[in-house]
Amino acid sequence: MVTIHESTKLPPRKNAILDRAISLGCGQPAIPERLLLAHSRGEVLFIAGAGISKPANLPDFRGLVLSVYAQLDTVVHGFIPDKNTDLSSLTAQQAAEVKRYRKGDFDVVLGMLERRMDRQTQGTSRVRQAVASELRRTGIRPAAIHRDLMRLADRGGVATIVTTNFDLLLEDAAKQIRQKVLTYALGGIPRPGLNDGFGGVFHIHGVLDRDPARTSDLILTDQDFGEFYLRRRVVPDLIYDAARLFNLVLVGYSANDPPMRYLLNAVAADGTRFKDLKERFAFVDNSPPDPVKMEDWRGRGITPIPYDTVNDHFALQQGLKRWASLSAITGKPSLVDAEVKRIVRTKRSAASDSDRDLFDHLVRRCNSKERIRLSDLVSKQKASFDWLDAIFEISMEKDLERH
Repeated sequence: MVTIHESTKLPPRKNAILDRAISLGCGQPAIPERLLLAHSRGEVLFIAGAGISKPANLPDFRGLVLSVYAQLDTVVHGFIPDKNTDLSSLTAQQAAEVKRYRKGDFDVVLGMLERRMDRQTQGTSRVRQAVASELRRTGIRPAAIHRDLMRLADRGGVATIVTTNFDLLLEDAAKQIRQKVLTYALGGIPRPGLNDGFGGVFHIHGVLDRDPARTSDLILTDQDFGEFYLRRRVVPDLIYDAARLFNLVLVGYSANDPPMRYLLNAVAADGTRFKDLKERFAFVDNSPPDPVKMEDWRGRGITPIPYDTVNDHFALQQGLKRWASLSAITGKPSLVDAEVKRIVRTKRSAASDSDRDLFDHLVRRCNSKERIRLSDLVSKQKASFDWLDAIFEISMEKDLERH
């Protein structure tokens, strides 16, 4: 494992290192180096959305609502994905739900359906039972992205990750890679801190109990969001504190997901008032390239990391896998050494920009002892002196200032 220089900090904005983005593999997302360096210090907190569970055949919020209607109201189910504007055959309540669904207000839709069918908002309602049955379908197993995120969630001795998902696939993935994590939900989540006590899988919208006989508290409808975000403030207080200690990285969300709207509102308002908030990032689908979408994310206080969504978000999945494999905390030292050997076979002046950037980053995140070891490794490859010069120049850089 590569040892991290304790004084490695991020530079001021004028430093080119801060604005450099590094693609860890061909076609993979270009990740800002300031984020990679923060991760190497254990100062990154991932927030995972429903998109990460789609490879495991679980639906996103839109699909979940559609499934609930398939179970509880087949008439509306036939209308909501359709563009038909003639809703005269529906009741006024049903028509209102269809219109809300088409706007993407899925939390509102479920709240309306629950109040119409059950006249209650609690765990025993038919709506919540339908949600539970959909998420408890047999044959659901963690996907590779769950395992990679759990590796990336390791801050050096403790794994910490936040999710708005109700499923336990992250915990199952941790078990597969022999990683011990505890599960926390809602008000039971420990207060954010940089110590080992702040560790586990944190289900900020609730978690589905493994025992079907037990009722699970879930933030599912508009009323639930109002209760836990506005009245009790359980989630905003957690996000506020976490955003001061960690760079938050959102994975598996689209800009219009209801959970995303609430999460963004939880930090965006304080972004201009409190200067200690760290930069937030989000992996964002960018197929086809859309600069307006990128600016929309930036306007909400989030730095987008765009990627190509072809082949079921393959680029994102491979990018996270590669990042986990090269991680300074839990990555494979043999793989890092192999990358260094591969890169220095070519003169630095003839190497690709991506290879030079990756080499520099692997050196930059090290402490002085590890840099000496890499220098020795490069020398043994009989590499050109310009690679050794690069190591020396990086060693002479002023300590990078943290945000």
